[in-house]
Amino acid sequence: MKTKVTLSISGSLFIDALAVLFIIFLSDLSEFIGYPLYNLEPMRMMVVLAFAFTPRWNSWILALLLPLVSYYFGAHPSMIKTGLMIIELLINVGLFWFLLDKTRFSLLSMLLSILFSKAVYYLLKYLCLEQQWLSGDLVSTPLDIQVITTIAFSIFVFIVFLTRGRPAKH
Repeated sequence: MKTKVTLSISGSLFIDALAVLFIIFLSDLSEFIGYPLYNLEPMRMMVVLAFAFTPRWNSWILALLLPLVSYYFGAHPSMIKTGLMIIELLINVGLFWFLLDKTRFSLLSMLLSILFSKAVYYLLKYLCLEQQWLSGDLVSTPLDIQVITTIAFSIFVFIVFLTRGRPAKH
């Protein structure tokens, strides 16, 4: 039992370290390959990897940690947008696990949790733009890319859960 818990924590810490490093060096990687990787929703991607390969609690940690790491190390995005991203990711995590427990269907749970968390994010961002707490466009990532990443993340989790089973609740 102790070995299984130790391996679980070690694996989670490894994925967390990779996720944090990926977010820290995201702009450098984007510049190196010549494509804005932030369009591929890297924070959500890391949370999805946590869904698939770590215990449930770890996805909550990453949903809080990654936007803060991005703000602290990259000074991007602004503090208000960082807060919006934290809210979006926490809703995604909470709704995913809730729906998965109720439906037992990971594809639908992931799809709905992403769509709902995006809807809340855009509603809050719209309100912030209207109050002039933020500037810029409401939608900064092209919608077609958002649709593709949403479908890809949903299919990925479905395949992982189908082949490996769901992670434990601990």
